[in-house]
Amino acid sequence: MATQAITIDLPEAIVQQLIRLAEITRQPIESLVAQSVVSNLPPMMETASPEMQRELLNLQTLSIEDLLTIANSQIDPTMHQQHVELLGKNQAGTLTASEQETLMEYQDLCDRLMLRKAYAWSVLRWRGHPIPAIKDLAMVG
Repeated sequence: MATQAITIDLPEAIVQQLIRLAEITRQPIESLVAQSVVSNLPPMMETASPEMQRELLNLQTLSIEDLLTIANSQIDPTMHQQHVELLGKNQAGTLTASEQETLMEYQDLCDRLMLRKAYAWSVLRWRGHPIPAIKDLAMVG
């Protein structure tokens, strides 16, 4: 991987922490800095559709409050129940063509919502907002 040098000013406490961590882990300080930067950037989204990429990039411009709204959003309970019923019928092999189409639409909506939620949490973390433990996150939607 090609590298490029940049110069940044860091507070002395962070520099000392990096030096100590480099000593403990026997890694170059440059590797630790690069690892820290990479692990704190929002994820790349090359595999998402162009439409979804634009939507996710737009999340980076939202306020903390708007990001929290997205991150905590839920699927409508009625839609969720219908989705669960269709999944059951699909597993039983009793879906009609119309129900199969509806199931695919619901799955797409769920996938898009989960991606938006995950990306919103990622941007919040990137901005220094505390992220709740997984057990405290709503699991539906």
